[in-house]
Amino acid sequence: MSSPTHPAEPHVGSLSSKLNWLRAGVLGANDGIVSTAGIVVGVAAATVERGPILTAGIAGLAAGAVSMALGEYVSVSTQRDTEQALLTKERRELRADPAAELDELASLYEAKGLSAATARTVAEELTDHDAFAAHAEVELGIDPDELTNPWEAALSSALSFTVGALLPLLAILLPPTTWRIPVTVVAVLLALMLTGVVSAGLGGAPKGRAVLRNVIGGGLALAITYAIGHLVGAAIT
Repeated sequence: MSSPTHPAEPHVGSLSSKLNWLRAGVLGANDGIVSTAGIVVGVAAATVERGPILTAGIAGLAAGAVSMALGEYVSVSTQRDTEQALLTKERRELRADPAAELDELASLYEAKGLSAATARTVAEELTDHDAFAAHAEVELGIDPDELTNPWEAALSSALSFTVGALLPLLAILLPPTTWRIPVTVVAVLLALMLTGVVSAGLGGAPKGRAVLRNVIGGGLALAITYAIGHLVGAAIT
């Protein structure tokens, strides 16, 4: 008889966490593509000199990566602090009044659709096994062993932004002068189509809509920064 468990299959919580990280990585890359492309296209519209374009692109890449990392670190740290505070409170309540906490756990399972008798049995068995883990999962929706790491989140965001930013930076620098902006626009729009497909696939959303949003948003950003660069370049020459 086959085993009822499948160790090779990922747990739902673990899989969901990995998908969230992947989506965050795709969004970080998307931000790197659009923001850096906007900078270099704007500068390229004002000057044909490679030096200013390279300087602006690298500065934008560095600033964006640091900003993404810092923002993600602060956000995840706040979330982690909140989760840890809730877990500490739950431990304290379990020590102070375990009987009341057992009743609460049973009522939570009953609210999920179990009969009162079954809910009580489940609550008692889980409490005997690991009361804290049971309350953390059902009452708080937190896995104490899988709290997000702010340093990992910051590094992931910075890395994904950098990878995305390198595409428009290379696309604007490598072609001949007259081809710089057209090549960059095409490369950016193709990359945005790809990130739209990937992000929609990870989230189970319609791919066409995601691609359209990405392409329109990216195209609008490039048009605006190009116009600004062209106007500023004309004004200072």
